[in-house]
Order: sequence, then C-alpha cells, then structure tokens
Amino acid sequence: METANLQTRPLGTTDLAITRVGIGAWAIGGGDWSFGWGPQDDQDSLAAMRHGVELGINWIDTAAVYGLGHSEEVVGRLLRELPDGERPYIFTKCGLVWNEDDRMEDAERVLRPDSIRREVEASLRRLGVERIDLYQFHWPDETGTSVEDSWGEMVRLVEEGKVRAAGVSNFDVGLLERCEAIRHVDSLQPPFSPIARQAAGAEIPWCVEHGTGVIVYSPLQSGLLTEKWTADRLDGLDPDDWRHRSEEFQQPRLDRNLKLRDALGPIARRHDTTIPAVAVAWTLAWPGVTGSIVGARSPDQVDGWIGAASLNLDNEDLNAIARALEATGAGDGPRRP
Repeated sequence: METANLQTRPLGTTDLAITRVGIGAWAIGGGDWSFGWGPQDDQDSLAAMRHGVELGINWIDTAAVYGLGHSEEVVGRLLRELPDGERPYIFTKCGLVWNEDDRMEDAERVLRPDSIRREVEASLRRLGVERIDLYQFHWPDETGTSVEDSWGEMVRLVEEGKVRAAGVSNFDVGLLERCEAIRHVDSLQPPFSPIARQAAGAEIPWCVEHGTGVIVYSPLQSGLLTEKWTADRLDGLDPDDWRHRSEEFQQPRLDRNLKLRDALGPIARRHDTTIPAVAVAWTLAWPGVTGSIVGARSPDQVDGWIGAASLNLDNEDLNAIARALEATGAGDGPRRP
C-alpha cells in the first residue's frame, strides 16, 4: 500500500511498513460507556479519518471495547467508502468484555481462548474485513487464564489467516517474555507521552532487544498537551467523559502538566509547528518507537498534530524538554532518549 508523502518504518520484524503517526479511534466510539469521551458525531469521525488517510497516514488503531463495538463499526464504514488500494491498515484489540445490560460498568479483562475467538469473529464482522492487520491483547487477563494459553490462541488465529500480525498492549516485561517464548511478539502498545514515560525504562528497551515494534498510545496525554486545554476546561466536558476521573487532569498534577505543555511552545515556534506536533515527535525520538497513535475527532485535530510525522527533534530540543520535565515535575520516568 502506497502513502501520499509520509515516511514509513517497519513494524518490528513484520512486513508492515507504517507511517510514523497513526489515527487513534478511541474517542470516535462516542459516549455512554464507562471510558467514553462524550457524544461524538459519526460524520465528524469519518471526516477525520478520511482526512488523515488523504494526508498519507496508513494505519488506524481501534479496539472492540471503544464505544462497545461502535468504533469498529465506524472504521468499517470508512473502509467500505475507500477503494481497496487506498485502505489503511487496521489494528484492533481484544480482551475487554463488557456487560451488555450496563454500558457504564467497567469491562472485565478476559483473555480466555474461547473469549478471544468470539471477539475476533465479532471484530471481523464489525470491520467488514477477512483479516485483521494487527490484533492485540488490550490488557493482561484478570480471570486466572495463563498468558501461555491466551497467546497460544493468538498464534492459532495467525495460522488460520484471521490475523496478520500479533501484538499486546499494556504488558510488562515479564508477560512479554512469556509470550516471546511461544511465538514472537510482533508489537507492543504502551502508554507513552512526555508525562507518562515509564515504558522507556523497561518495556521499550526490551522491544529494541527483541525486534518487537512499538506503537505508543496517548502521546498527547488525552488532550492535555494541546494548546486548547485550560485549567478549567474539564468542567465543561460531558459528565460521562472518562477524563473527569483521571488524576492527570486534577490538581496538583494538572498545574504541573500545563506548565510542561507551555514549555513546549518555544520549541514549536522554533520549528514553525504546533505544541501537539512537538509532543508526538518527542515520543518518536525514542529508539525503538515505531509509531505514535494520535486521536482525532475532526479533520482540524489531525491538522494539529500531523506535523509530527516529519518533525525530527534535535539535541537542543530534547535537552530543553528534559529540563522542562525536571523543572515542572510533570510525570514520571526517563526524561531523555
């Protein structure tokens, strides 16, 4: 699949060459579920994804649980609108099983083989595809199922042709090692931003050592590292927006996080770009990070961060960000690649 003008990188040892940024489809799942972002118009979602693809982005990351199936359905609508040669790669995830009778109840973390099998079939139907380009375990299991049994089922899905590449999300090194002993882990999806930096201390280096691709999520810390966020903006969000419950959006962390955001401004101006583009480019500067998943609910939001795809931060930039991290006390983890 060709891209318009964006650089690509191989995803680990797979045959997938992905653009440095991908479209995250969490928020397009809409509201009325336990980790929703409030109401979202499907036409806006389709316009955002279509715009990103037109700019050259060649992958979209979603999950079954986003909107309790709705995000995958909207992504499927986009695929039906696009000619085969223009379709992006589709990455999705399983392992969060929701209660059909209570949309606001937190999903259960389930990686039993029979549950994985049901989930992949449901995702294939919602997406309208015969094979998922990258299928990932969303979170470690909490039902007592061994990761060896779970990963063994993932291997069978690859062998059957339902899944092209196999990955995990939110796994630590111990779980990665156990999976790797059975079959190579093609990719890891950890949270990673200038605020949430813990993965740089262990999981990302492990991936470098083992040839596992890394696609990071929430590089903008769910909107905090954008010019539009203000100290009182949370009050205006929809009541069911999950960010009301996030500690990063509460004091005292909020003040530290916004000071860090402001410190990215001079770097953005020096490169004639945006603060979100700088924040995303920071994640891409770390050795081992293949791509960064960035959410978008409208075409304008895509335009706000797409510059990260071609922005290479230099030593001066990285040193300035490291100093800002130390001065503000925002987040936790290694400060510099």
